[in-house]
Amino acid sequence: MNLQDKIVLVTGASRGIGAAIAKKFAAEGAFVIINYLKNKNLAEAVVNQIEAAGGQAVAFQADVQAEEQVTDMVAQIADSFGTIDIVVNNALSHYTFNPKTRKTAWDITWADYNSQWEGNVHGTYNVCKAVMPLMKEQMQGKIINIVSNLIDFPIIPYHDYTTSKMALLGFTRNLAKELGVFGITVNAVAPGLTYPTDSSSETQETVRESIIEMTPMGRLASPDDIAGSVLFLASDLAAFITGQCLNVDGGLVMR
Repeated sequence: MNLQDKIVLVTGASRGIGAAIAKKFAAEGAFVIINYLKNKNLAEAVVNQIEAAGGQAVAFQADVQAEEQVTDMVAQIADSFGTIDIVVNNALSHYTFNPKTRKTAWDITWADYNSQWEGNVHGTYNVCKAVMPLMKEQMQGKIINIVSNLIDFPIIPYHDYTTSKMALLGFTRNLAKELGVFGITVNAVAPGLTYPTDSSSETQETVRESIIEMTPMGRLASPDDIAGSVLFLASDLAAFITGQCLNVDGGLVMR
């Protein structure tokens, strides 16, 4: 995959899908920056696991919704490591996939939508804006944004979450159009319900079983499934792929 010695920033990487992505990049020889919001212990645990397996990683705290914090983090990374080759925008506002506690279309507020917009779109915007000058200068780079297969198949209408993820896909494709001339690819990965993660921990067993029954491959996605797809899009194997959205859900969504 030619990821050896690449400098990779993974946001929201202290647990779940982000941690799996970070570990898989490190296993391929990349140097991984573990971005986290609050839990330094969890982030350091991921770093320790990577180092114990022979990889290289470091943890950086920054709230991706705060432009100044992101700018400072990217400047520190560039000062320490020279550049950033790959960015995975995985951080999001906290969300729980629980059909029983979700807000219906007639109950949800604009503040709910805005909370997800800030985490999923504004946060990604801040990171991309900060890293674009580095990638443009070196005339290459990879940006992978994490969306959701719910944008194509809202099996349960999580209105605020899904709407923000659809907006993130639009942002992804506009970036791909403008940055291609600089050798920068921008793509998205759309996971299905991924288990186990904190967000899916409250999803009822009956709902998980229903999704499994509809899924051709007969199971839910795991964090490692998502991580493998991200690595593909970040690798030379995907050098001529940009503006695309890869569904990773065992065939639940087919396009």
